[in-house]
Amino acid sequence: MTDSEKDHSRGRQPVYPRAGRKAARPWASSGRSKKEVCTRDSVGRRSVSPPPVSIPMSKRRGLLAQLALVPEVEEPKHYPRKTKWFITFVIGVAAMAAPMGSAIFFPALGQVAETFNASPTITNLSVALYMLSMGVFPLWWSSFSEKLGRRTIYLVSFALFVLWSVLSAIASSIGMLIVMRLLGGGASASVQAVGAGTIADIWEVKERGRAMGIFYLGPLCGPLLAPIIGGVLSQAWDWRSTQWFLAIYGGVGFLLLLFGLPETLPRPKKPSADSQESVQRSLSRVSSRQVVEATAKWLKLARIVFIDPLGILLFLRFPAVLLTVYYGSIAFGSLYILNISVQDTFSKAPYNFSMLIVGLLYIPNSLGYIVASLTGGPWMDRIMQREARRANRVDENGKLIYRPEDRMRENAWLGAILYPVALIVYGWTAEKGVYWIVPIICNFFFGLGSMIIFSMSTTMLTEFMPKKSSLESQ
Repeated sequence: MTDSEKDHSRGRQPVYPRAGRKAARPWASSGRSKKEVCTRDSVGRRSVSPPPVSIPMSKRRGLLAQLALVPEVEEPKHYPRKTKWFITFVIGVAAMAAPMGSAIFFPALGQVAETFNASPTITNLSVALYMLSMGVFPLWWSSFSEKLGRRTIYLVSFALFVLWSVLSAIASSIGMLIVMRLLGGGASASVQAVGAGTIADIWEVKERGRAMGIFYLGPLCGPLLAPIIGGVLSQAWDWRSTQWFLAIYGGVGFLLLLFGLPETLPRPKKPSADSQESVQRSLSRVSSRQVVEATAKWLKLARIVFIDPLGILLFLRFPAVLLTVYYGSIAFGSLYILNISVQDTFSKAPYNFSMLIVGLLYIPNSLGYIVASLTGGPWMDRIMQREARRANRVDENGKLIYRPEDRMRENAWLGAILYPVALIVYGWTAEKGVYWIVPIICNFFFGLGSMIIFSMSTTMLTEFMPKKSSLESQ
């Protein structure tokens, strides 16, 4: 036994020969390939993943796939960590567009009513219908992404978002503005659904909590930064400048998706020879194969357009999915209620803050989301691995078997207590006109607690049925 092997057996680091002498390769004794990638997961454990196998340029999927600088690979989970984080960053930036588009219009509603001589009720429809389309359109985007791929949906939806934003900016009537805003909200909301599927495509279960937390910084910080931007633009120019800003932001997002995002949807398995023979035998008995193919094509199209998008609602019959959706939707809905309350409360007596100062009051919420994203995701992954080890759940290869419900432990209790209490204290202090710093501090803890809940619930939804991850995120 060599000295190096003795050191290994004693748990010490081996001493390799100095330069000038032939040193043993670290992968030689373990049988590891030189091309295998050594990484560390979110809890610091060392893991080895096989090298990614690139798809030839001519066989890459998705719209304008040849322009993607990141190559498509056979198994997206084999991407290097830097590439995974880059993809997560790209879709996180794109995910800011939809919620930003709703909140950026808040400071400008008065100017819109003045321009078109419309009542506040009619003017508010430009925001209400935008948010309604944000909740409905992703049913179709997520369903289409499972058939057409993630990349195609991203690019098509963002191209439409830019178009509708430009038309909103040049709207000549309140009716045109409302319709264009409705279509723009539906187009931009694709990333919030499909993005969760992309995260599930590239990240392993044991690291998915941290990645999901970083990704959802986009859709959660968007409505917090948007009032600041909207207030500045409205004061400097007018309400149309907010829509031009959205068009520019959508264009930047489109370019990021075009050049930085490969197709990550898992490739379908090739049918076996037996199944192909059975299909051919069945078709050979039909008098007209073309009639069968044409009918099947139209039936498939009808199913994709009308049945599959609404099929997501059937997932709610499972108690685990229903309760998780309910849990996360309350946290996300409270965010929009708080946003409206901050603007309405601090712009009036006794505070009487200017439009710009009111926008700055959204920063504590953002800080709470950032802290929860950076710490809550890794904490959630640690909890899941701890519960799997405690239950001694391992497969035949000795790897831990994870369950989605393992993520909901003490972190769920902390979030469930923190954000409702913070919301109640905020409401009470704001109503009584307490010094402004007190309700704003409550907003920080609201952001912290609600982000823990929202990140946990969305991550669990992607793991209940991984093949439908982009659907479940709705």
